Formats: sequence, structure tokens, C-alpha cells
Amino acid sequence: MTARIMTLIIFIILFLAIDAYVFQAVINVSSQWSPQWKMFLRYGYWIPTVIAILGLTWWALSDPYRGTDYLRIYVIAGSAILYFSKLFAVLFLFVDDIQRGVRLVINYFSKKDSLPGAPITRSEFLSQAALVASAVPIGLSVYGVITGAHDYRIQHQKIKLPNLPKSFDGLRIGQISDIHSGSFWNKTAVKGGVEMLMKEKPDLIFFTGDLVNNESAEVKDYIPIFEKVKAPLGVFSITGNHDYGDYRSWETKEAKEKNFKDLMEAHRLLGYDLLMNENRIIKLSGDPLAIIGIENWGAGRFSKYGKLDQAYRGTEEASTKILLSHDPTSWDAIVRPKYNDIDLTLSGHTHGFQFGVEIANVKWSPSQYIFKQWAGLYQNQEQYLYVNRGFGFLGYPGRIGMPPELTIIELTRG
Repeated sequence: MTARIMTLIIFIILFLAIDAYVFQAVINVSSQWSPQWKMFLRYGYWIPTVIAILGLTWWALSDPYRGTDYLRIYVIAGSAILYFSKLFAVLFLFVDDIQRGVRLVINYFSKKDSLPGAPITRSEFLSQAALVASAVPIGLSVYGVITGAHDYRIQHQKIKLPNLPKSFDGLRIGQISDIHSGSFWNKTAVKGGVEMLMKEKPDLIFFTGDLVNNESAEVKDYIPIFEKVKAPLGVFSITGNHDYGDYRSWETKEAKEKNFKDLMEAHRLLGYDLLMNENRIIKLSGDPLAIIGIENWGAGRFSKYGKLDQAYRGTEEASTKILLSHDPTSWDAIVRPKYNDIDLTLSGHTHGFQFGVEIANVKWSPSQYIFKQWAGLYQNQEQYLYVNRGFGFLGYPGRIGMPPELTIIELTRG
């Protein structure tokens, strides 16, 4: 608790310092306004600060997991967006302060007899630019919440597999990933996304992990929606790093274990065949296709529950193998080095950072500085990896330039 209080104090000091600095621009811009509008702007400026500090105090001094997921998300995401935006204003004001300082020094040494008679005032133009620069990220963030969070897009992809059995030529696979049901705030829109997937009539559907944010109870109200995800050859699923309850504190070890059992039960209620380091062989006209599913395995700090050797066992005779692995870092780390006969790996996890640009041949996101494979299709010799951009969202309750994805992959014989 002491560490949390110290962290809170540091953040409060940092926030107040940023606010006090940006407030100089507010004073400058409103200096010629009427008394009523001047008071409205200057007092109103501090309202978001008070809300952010109260929210972070609640987070630090209580158990945030006893509240709703919505409250946790908006406290953290709202504070982050607010002060990230104000940093743009700080940049403009800092430039203004540098030029004022330079002018002050020049004036001082050019008039050795006396100090400058009139103070060098802050530039009204740069003060206005600072406030505009701060408002733009906030506006984009609000737009991303209202419009981008549920702007579902279908991504179509054809993949040629030389070893694909003739019976599976033209197989249509639907992939959905990173549902994060605890973040949703619009059931109607979520239902519409599921309906979009079903209209594509996939033969087989894979869910590649992260059903919830922190605890299994989050998905309860969405089971009637996601149980509509059906396919003739079945729906297969795996767990992601958020499904284990690792990112929240539990009163007892037993409580955490029960939460994960409830999470597994949710997959059963949804009608999904949950693969826990195991495989399934499906057949068409006697031709086999192996579906391998591992628990979360991620490079670096992410959990490593996956056991690919165990899941692979028994698939040796299948000419085509598809692996479900939530974290794409597993492809380079544990799949390709040893299992060069796994033809296609399907992952999620990255969300495409929920922010980026994908226009024509331009594809950029901060996610690419974290993950080597972060969105779309990747190939190494005869092996493929597809990284789904995610259906839901986490942290920031929206998306900007990186819409939620539903994938349709058509397999053909190479």
C-alpha cells in the first residue's frame, strides 16, 4: 500500500505541474475575454484535473477490481489521454519560453545601461497553438471511442498450402480474436459484429484467445451473443494471456483457480471446443486436417502456459496442420525452429495497438516497434502466420485507424 501511495503522490505532482504550465496558455488566451467567459474557461480547465486525481486516488487506495471494468478503464484511459494531449501543449509553450528567454538575454546585453523597460510577454499565437495542439488528440480519442470501437471490418485472405488435402481445397476459415468482453459498452454493436462474421458462412471458425480482461464473470452477459458463432466443421478456441486472471489480485489461490475453471466453462457454454495444449483431427472424405491449440505462450514477460510438444503429439500423419497460438511471438520462438510442418499459425494479441494507419501500401502502427509480426499475413518459406487485429479493445476504449477485425481465410491447394 505504501508503494501505491507514493506512486499516487508522484502522479499528482506530475499532473499538477503539467496543468500549471498549460494554464499559462489558458490565462493568456482568455485575457481579453468577458469576465463571465474568462471565469468559465479558467475554472472549467481544472475540472478534468480534479476528476483525474480523484479517480487515481480511488485506484490507489481501494480495490479497483470491486468496481466495474468500465470504471477502471475510463479512470486509467481518461487520465492517460488527458495528459498525453497536454504534453503537446507543453511542447508549444516550451518553444515559446525558449524564444522569450533568448530575446530577454539579447535585450539585456544590447542595453547595458538598464534592464528592458517592458517585459517580454508570452506569444498569444503560440498559446492558442498550444491549446489547439492539446485539443486535437483529445478529439481524435473521443472519435475513436464513439466511432472506431465497433467499426468492424472483414479482412479476406487467400493462402496456398502445397500439402492441403483435395477435400479441403477452398476451405473458408473464420477467425475472431481478443474479444475482451469486459470492455464492451454497446451490446447492439457487438451483436452486429457477430452477425457480420456469420454472413460470411465460414466452414470452420477459430477463436484465438482473450475472452475477458481480468475475470470470467465479464463474459456472462455476452454468452447469448457469442454463442451464435457457429460453423459446420466446428468452432475451436484457445486461451490468451488475459484469460488466466494474472493481471489482478485475488484473495486466495483457490479463488483464482475457480475463476479459470469458470472461464473454461464459459467456452463450453458458448459451444466452443477449447484446446488446452491438445489437438483435433477433422476429416472430409477421409482426408485429415490437424488443428493444434496451445495455451498462451509469449516471449519476454508474457505467460508461458503453452506446451506445443504436448499439443502436437498425434498429428504427425496429418499432411496439413493449423496451429492456434494467441501470441504471435511464439511463431519465431517455438514454432518455426522445431515444427516446420505446421503450415499455418493463427494469432492475435497485438490489437494493432488499436492505433495506426493502413491506407493503400502504407501500413504503420506503434505495434510494429514491439512485435515483429503485428497484423496481417506473414510468410517464411512454406509456413504462414496470420495475426488478427482483434475484435475488442483494452485500456483505451476505442480504436483509431486500426478497426476491429473479423478474418476470413480461404485455403487453396498450392
